Amino acid sequence: MKIKLLTLLFAISISYAFSQQDKLLTHFIFDKTSINPGATGVDLNHQICGTLIYRDQWDKFVGAPNSTLVNVEADLARYFPSALGLSYYYDEIGFTKQNNFTLNYAFHLPLGNGKLGIGAALGLVNYSIDPTWITPDQNPNDASLPNKSSAISFDANFGVYYASLKGWYVGLSTTHIPAMEMKNLNFSTARHLYLMGGYRYNMGIGSHELGLEANVLARSDIKLFSSDINIRAIWDNFLYLGVTYRTFDAVALMVGGSYYGFTLGYSYDISLNRISNISKGSHEIMLKYCHALPPLLITKSRNPRYL
Repeated sequence: MKIKLLTLLFAISISYAFSQQDKLLTHFIFDKTSINPGATGVDLNHQICGTLIYRDQWDKFVGAPNSTLVNVEADLARYFPSALGLSYYYDEIGFTKQNNFTLNYAFHLPLGNGKLGIGAALGLVNYSIDPTWITPDQNPNDASLPNKSSAISFDANFGVYYASLKGWYVGLSTTHIPAMEMKNLNFSTARHLYLMGGYRYNMGIGSHELGLEANVLARSDIKLFSSDINIRAIWDNFLYLGVTYRTFDAVALMVGGSYYGFTLGYSYDISLNRISNISKGSHEIMLKYCHALPPLLITKSRNPRYL
């Protein structure tokens, strides 16, 4: 099943191109929860984790996207079969800025040799413009030009995610379900569909372990499509090296490592499209920290009669 799944995802990924409205992150394998609330907490194993990703896209290109993502998620299975998460995303492109905030809830259900997560997210989207105009008559106060303005709208996501103990996972989700329109800004949040999947194979090399991992993320706003294909090699769950291909956009090299609950990663995207003549590539830094949640306390009482 896992081979057929990855074949399907790969076929989808090489067939289309995508125009960016939702974020594009090379470290998408560390950011499942913001695009699929069903994935919230499924892979954590009784932990709470925080993830920070900063992306400087198309370095040296004036007005290029500059993005920051913060996720916090917790697997609460020790208390009840659910998980909670918070996600915040900031994106600045040219004179536009966007802030997304969502609260995630996922219900976990043991299924077969793995765990199924069914989740929803509710939140807000804030979109603003602050243009700087240079007019032929050098009059920036021209009344016909739009000035700084912003708007806030309701947002909601939904997703399902399954992780198998045999090393593979698959998820299907949709974001910006209301597709709210901000009429004063002539802007609307486009509904997006996501399909993700991956598989990890572990092998022993002497007293060490080498993990080989493949991940695919396909995205669409119904009109256009794009996908990321990632391959990583993980040595003793400590050091990893990887490469990611984003269709019709870039090839990225990534390196990182984990130590005492911390994971630090860096990636560099090499642009492949027309912007490659101007862009110096894209830089991305990822920091993640996980900590085990305490077990549920069991209070015991004794009858004084037997003391």
